Amino acid sequence: MSLAERHTPPDGPARGRPRSEAVERAIIEGVMRLLEEGVPLAELSIERIARTAGVGKATIYRRWSGKEELFVDVVRAAEPPDPPLPGTSMRDDLVVLLERVRRRGLANRSSAILHSVQAQMKSSPKLWAAYHATVVAPRRRTGLEVLRRGQENGELRTDLDLELLNDIFVGPMLLRAVLSTDADLPGDLAEQVVDTLLEGLRPVSSEPRRTG
Repeated sequence: MSLAERHTPPDGPARGRPRSEAVERAIIEGVMRLLEEGVPLAELSIERIARTAGVGKATIYRRWSGKEELFVDVVRAAEPPDPPLPGTSMRDDLVVLLERVRRRGLANRSSAILHSVQAQMKSSPKLWAAYHATVVAPRRRTGLEVLRRGQENGELRTDLDLELLNDIFVGPMLLRAVLSTDADLPGDLAEQVVDTLLEGLRPVSSEPRRTG
């Protein structure tokens, strides 16, 4: 979904969307430019952002309720996009989900903006809560849904706590990709994590049930 689609009312005129998206892109790029110049998040006022982006403050407030919501979109724009899930099996979907975390870790290391913003976010409870609600929580729900489908399809034992299991899958990748800035992130790391864990989590007696 584009930035314009997220902020444009559903019944708004379609012809206004390209222009709206261009304005939003200019605002987000304005924030990134200020961050590249070393301006801390705490010192980024809406007035300064508007001046840098060449728009009025009202233009920003029509699209974002405040700095926190805007900064979340800035971080999302700097991160690699979320890839679509293949839907062929629980195993394949889990590999894609963990690969997304690995790529985010690589982006953190290569993007000064992303690294700086994410470090500063943790010192702002309001901003961190907004990021968690709009980015982290939906990704967690996706992971839980993949595991739930795996149980329904017979790819996963039914006696497992899915909330805990989701943490067990994501935890090793988060440790390497986000918490340890110098840990090795080989291209097949997602497959290694998923396949190692699934060895002890699949039903013992049978092949996964086919659906459809």
